[in-house]
Amino acid sequence: MNDQEQVKEKTTETQNKFQIEKQSQSPWAVPAAIIVAGILIAGAVIYGGGNSNLNANNPSNPSLAGNNNAGIEDGGNKASASLDKIAPITKEDHILGNVNAPVKIVEYSDLECPFCKRFHETMNQVMDEYGKSGKVAWVYRHFPLDSLHSKARKEAEATECANELGGNAKFWEYANRLFELTPSNNRLELSQLPEIAKYIGLNEVKFNECLSSGKYANHISEDLANAVATGGQGTPWSILIAKDGKKFPINGALPYTQVKILIDSALK
Repeated sequence: MNDQEQVKEKTTETQNKFQIEKQSQSPWAVPAAIIVAGILIAGAVIYGGGNSNLNANNPSNPSLAGNNNAGIEDGGNKASASLDKIAPITKEDHILGNVNAPVKIVEYSDLECPFCKRFHETMNQVMDEYGKSGKVAWVYRHFPLDSLHSKARKEAEATECANELGGNAKFWEYANRLFELTPSNNRLELSQLPEIAKYIGLNEVKFNECLSSGKYANHISEDLANAVATGGQGTPWSILIAKDGKKFPINGALPYTQVKILIDSALK
């Protein structure tokens, strides 16, 4: 066999191999993959907002949504947890946006939780799009996970002291600054708490007096107990209340695109 014939044979062999591989690949492979991806995304949305009676006894996978699950104990009453046990929204709450907004998102958060830090950014994005038009209100409540973040409870008290000294606007300013500074996972130095107060224009002496008094400890505990009663087992744990009063869980740090879908559905 001469060189020309060898080249021709190799070319034919390569073409035949390519043809076999091409025929073995199903023409439905790509469409099927697209369909499966669509089902997965739809499933996540349905889980997050399709059942107003879901008691959230199965926290979302941390690798999917981001959820600090600290093994919260509620006295063995997990089966009785219900979204309907959410404490009524009152003037005592920390509300950003229109108090009469048709959609309200009540977030139970831990200031040292890295997923809460991520979701805080998401909620700020939500308020940029829906808060300015009065469509969504953001209600912030405390859910410190003591077994993971021993500093979070004192940090929560610090935000309450900021509220006492400067009102609701300073509460949000303090929380935003704290989330901006903390590396999360209990790594913020508590010595920075009065520094944050000073940074946002609060009286540092009065702030320290408030923080050392522990006057808001019970309030933090009440928020935590309510989070557990509604089904929260990790942070962030949020409940979306639609304009018709129906409640939907947002378990974990869902990305903005998914939260947006839930909000748009709730507004309809």
